[in-house]
Amino acid sequence: GIWITGSSLVGAAVKAPRIKSKNLVSVIFCEATAIFGVIIAIILLGKVKTVPTESLEANTNACPQMFYSGYAIFWAGFSVGVTNLASGITVGISGSGCALADAQDPSLFVKLLVVEIFGSALGIFGLIVGIIQTQN
Repeated sequence: GIWITGSSLVGAAVKAPRIKSKNLVSVIFCEATAIFGVIIAIILLGKVKTVPTESLEANTNACPQMFYSGYAIFWAGFSVGVTNLASGITVGISGSGCALADAQDPSLFVKLLVVEIFGSALGIFGLIVGIIQTQN
């Protein structure tokens, strides 16, 4: 997302230098998606605990619970990663279009910024789903 937006921003800034600072919002939205991944990584790291081997022999339900916990942590991270990938691509493509459209017509910036916000919301939804997946 950052690469797509950044390359279009630099190219469009040749024609209209005024868009350089205004369209950095698109790059910041892409950075926010990376922060969502760091947030879920910190949450998942707090969920991982060591299990003493004595409790495994005494408790027959411990093994299925550990499998469930392991899969829940894996799929929570995976779902956040996939939604953040989709969000990054969406924000990158819409940010690229926003930079190019803003270079042509400055009145289109706010309208296209709303589209970028909706693309960034995909990452927030993925983060919420990942947090819900790790609650049990």
